[in-house]
Amino acid sequence: MNKLAIGLVLGFFVFILWMIYLANTGGSSVFFDLIRVLPYGDKLGHFCLFGILTFLINLASHCKSFPIGRFRINYGTAAVTIFVLTEEISQRFIPSRTFDLMDLTADALGILSFTCLNYLNSRQDQSLT
Repeated sequence: MNKLAIGLVLGFFVFILWMIYLANTGGSSVFFDLIRVLPYGDKLGHFCLFGILTFLINLASHCKSFPIGRFRINYGTAAVTIFVLTEEISQRFIPSRTFDLMDLTADALGILSFTCLNYLNSRQDQSLT
């Protein structure tokens, strides 16, 4: 199971890197065409891409976490958050891109929502054992 989860993480991360590359270079993709026709497609894309990546990394790492004050933060959640912040802020320096606070908000909501799904999933697994 864990090897499958790691494979999914790597494959999905490469897909996201490819999408970022296309966006940075002004390339086109059937996925870009799809998000243009969906209402709020861009924000939905951000929510899903980074939410799913968070879910998969947390799944592959068995929701390992570290403490910050009274809270425990999943390593996967922290890693995706750092990646997203770096990627979104870097758009300010790429001529073909524009920084959008709403994209960052959609990313954060996706990360938070899918982290909650990980939490619920791990609690369900614990109650079954």
